[in-house]
Parts: sequence; C-alpha cells; structure tokens
Amino acid sequence: MNIKQLIFLFLFIPAFSFAQDPGYSQFFANPLYLNPAFAGTTELPRTVINYRNQWPQKGNSFTTYSLSYDFLAKKQNAGFGFQVYHDCEPNNIVNTNSATFSYSYHLQLGMESFMTFGLNAGVVVKQFDTNGLIYPSEIDQLSGVITPGTPTRYSENNRVYPDFAVGTLGQYREFFWGASIHHLTQPNESITEGDNKNKLSMKVTVHAGARTHKLHHGLLSREFTLSPNILYQQQGSFKQLNIGIYMIEQSFVFGGWYRNNIDIRPDALILLAGFAREKFQFGYSFDYTLSKLSNYSHGSHEISMLFFFGNKGKVPIRNRLLIPMI
Repeated sequence: MNIKQLIFLFLFIPAFSFAQDPGYSQFFANPLYLNPAFAGTTELPRTVINYRNQWPQKGNSFTTYSLSYDFLAKKQNAGFGFQVYHDCEPNNIVNTNSATFSYSYHLQLGMESFMTFGLNAGVVVKQFDTNGLIYPSEIDQLSGVITPGTPTRYSENNRVYPDFAVGTLGQYREFFWGASIHHLTQPNESITEGDNKNKLSMKVTVHAGARTHKLHHGLLSREFTLSPNILYQQQGSFKQLNIGIYMIEQSFVFGGWYRNNIDIRPDALILLAGFAREKFQFGYSFDYTLSKLSNYSHGSHEISMLFFFGNKGKVPIRNRLLIPMI
C-alpha cells in the first residue's frame, strides 16, 4: 500500500461522514460565499475570482476555485449575484461543483445605518472516484497484506442536490456586522446504499468589524486606515474563530489574523498583502500552520482578484456596506 492510499484511509474516509465546506482565509474577498446578503453591496458591478491551494505537498493538495458576479439595482434597493465554484480533494477522490444565485434587499434605517437581508439558492454536484480504494477490513493487521474483500455497495458515484442559505448584514457609522446560515435543508451526501445519516450539517457564520478614522504617522504624514474584524463559524462539531486586522495605506493593504479551532492549541497564523485601485483589487495570503499538522500541511496559499465595472454616480450611494477593501 502506497502513501497516497494511507493518507486517504486515515484522512478522507472520515470526511465522507463528517463533511464540511472549504474555507477561505480572505473571507471578505469572497463576499457571496461568506454571506448572500453581500450581493450588491458595492456601487459598481463586481466580479470576484478566488483560488485557494491548501496543504500543498508534491502537487497533492486541496484546491478550490470560485467565480462570482454581483450588482446593485438602485431603484429596487436590491442586489443580485451569481457564483460558481469547484473544489477538488487530493487524488481527485472527491470533486464538488456548485452554482448559486443570491438576492439581497437593502433597507436604510437612518442617515448612518442600514440593514441588508439575503437569500441564496443553487445546485451542488458532488462526484466520488471510488476506484482503487482500500478499506481497513481488507488489511491484515499483522502482516499488512491486502486481501480484497466484499466491495462496498454504492448507489451511484455522484450526488446532485439543491442547496439554500440566508443571511443578514448591518451597519452603524463605521461598525458593520453580519450572520448567515448555509445548507438549510442539510442535504444527504452519502453514496453508500442504505446510508441516510451522512447529512451535510448547517454552517453558521457570524462576523463583525469596523473601519477606523485615518491616522497620521509622525513626520511622514502617511495616512493609514485600520479595520479590525472577527469571524466565527460552526458546522457540526467543527468550530473556528478568526481574529485580525487590515491596515490600508493609500493603495496598499496588509492584514494579519489568528485562527483557532476553539481549542487551547492554535491552528494557524494568516498573513495578507495586496493593493487596491478604484476598479481593481488584488490580495495574496499565506496560512502558516501552528498545529502538529505543519509537518504535512506546508501551509496554504490563497489569491483573490476583484474587478469593478462602469462609472460611479455624481451622488454617492448612502446605503452600502463599509467593508474592508480586501
């Protein structure tokens, strides 16, 4: 048995029973994936491209791609968005493709506050490559000899199911917050005949942040904007807390976060660097693993690109979110 089969045996078979969504470190740079209420929260139409390479090792890693487009319908105070994403687990054992549509409604509460409510609906196609898999019952515990046993009965090699999410956002002056719930129907992802227990758990997300006033740095008179933020996610038994801050200096953006899985042991340190223009933003982040998985994971790389189209109106739109640039 080779190392790839061993890795699958101990890491990926449990994932069939305890599946969870891919996670992005640049969560604000993938707004529709984070919360459907983000649809139409910029004055100009927006296209976002995201790429994440998690735990790269000899070309064998978790890779995730996503592409989204959203815009604000000013007369209706509504936002519309569309997103597709592809997630690939090592050795192409599990591949996930998704296409979703988001709708949001913007409600202005006052001159300096408003709320947005969002809905999301889509379809997910999950494909499993079961050829060549080795199971614990086929391995002799003393000799390590593999004896093919009775194959597991699969109903099919893929699952297709609808998926739904809801979310809300709010802002008061320089403070903003939001919450979302994904997988409202908890779809069944199992491909094993007679197994009705492998349901995808609902994912609950709560996030908040602020955009401080500009600060001047001594004699250089450089203008900085600081944006602290926090994000908490829970999906089944998995829990995650991200705490960090953005620092924006003219067109350049820097950021750092500490990620913890609600444990006394830290999970990762995330560092980000990027730049932003009026119609283009770019960000690169690296996850430095702090847990014992560092011997295998070799960190994670993530890239985001945001494009804005059209021209801004002469009168700025009041009811849109004051979110970090990246």
